[in-house]
Amino acid sequence: MSAPSPAVLVLEDGRVFEGESYGAVGETVGEAVFSTGMTGYQETFTDPSYHRQVVVMTAPHIGNTGVNTQDMESRRIWVAGLVVRDPAIRPSNWRSQGDLQTALAEHGVVGISGVDTRALTRHIRDRGAMRAGIFSGQVALESVQSLLARVHAAPQMAGSALAGEVTTQQEYVVEPVGEHRLTVAALDLGIKGTTPALMAERGIRVHVLPAATSFDRVRELAPDGVFFSNGPGDPATADGEIDLLRQVLDARIPFFGICFGNQLLGRALGLDTYKLPFGHRGLNQPVLDRATGKVEVTTHNHGFAIAWPGGDTTQPVDTAYGQARVSHVALNDNVVEGLTCTDIPAFSVQYHPEAAAGPHDASYLFDRFVETMTQAPHDPPRDAGTEGKGDQDA
Repeated sequence: MSAPSPAVLVLEDGRVFEGESYGAVGETVGEAVFSTGMTGYQETFTDPSYHRQVVVMTAPHIGNTGVNTQDMESRRIWVAGLVVRDPAIRPSNWRSQGDLQTALAEHGVVGISGVDTRALTRHIRDRGAMRAGIFSGQVALESVQSLLARVHAAPQMAGSALAGEVTTQQEYVVEPVGEHRLTVAALDLGIKGTTPALMAERGIRVHVLPAATSFDRVRELAPDGVFFSNGPGDPATADGEIDLLRQVLDARIPFFGICFGNQLLGRALGLDTYKLPFGHRGLNQPVLDRATGKVEVTTHNHGFAIAWPGGDTTQPVDTAYGQARVSHVALNDNVVEGLTCTDIPAFSVQYHPEAAAGPHDASYLFDRFVETMTQAPHDPPRDAGTEGKGDQDA
């Protein structure tokens, strides 16, 4: 491997960090965010939710376990760029099939190493997530003013519709492990491979569908439940997906959403969403499950959240689909981390119960989805004449 070249990280507010190239040499621009996970970096980098984000790893030593084909959550590395302090010289793990720097280069991911990631994380925490560019090789020698102009020319995350850029282009099916018990239509908004695998372990046949799938196609599958995955972008831009979800709720088909799917359930119910100052990202976020009183340590990756009317998350709100409650709440900042509907079979969480690297405190939510589907009527409407909110009074 050739010697690293000079590299610079230029933040939207003009702050500059110098370092060395790591991964591909060139330039990249995205939203700078930090992730506090100390393990599972490969799952993070291959999570489509990180599309168009420059990820700062707060753990100082990255790459020590290498990379392997089993830990890929999708078909490629999705992060727009990577910032690390101390990359491993060589991987040392019995599962390793290669080193991280080579994998980044093969996927064209521009990174920078040798950065004081503690200072950078504190800066983002104080100033908020912002656009940033990583520039290495010859381009790193250009003036800061020139590089900063490229950062400012990049689109902001707020207002960006990105699910269509990461979704599958063709439907595919993940077959159940053992006996087929249930069928789920899963809308891929940036789905991770572990999600349908965990459903399959519970006897579920999972039809993974493109983000632009119509309700007619969902109805053809006659699913026992509908699932909306995690994904990147601003939920306020997802008009088509929200319209589909409302038709699912009208039909009373059991629904479960994760992350982006949680935000879309909120908007389908008539709630607003907003951008968090610097978001929640990492494997160590405490969340309270109000149904059980249990505190879960959970994995997060979200920069948007649901705005709860009135601000008191202990109080339910009335929606077009009946009452909705906050089922889970973040203990660090009281952000809404889950919704449950009282009058229709629908619930969602903002975090990741499918986190392959752990923790696994929230994996029970897939069992809750199974329970919701088995308790619901198994006759979703098959023709347009049976649709509509009027069915809720039946």
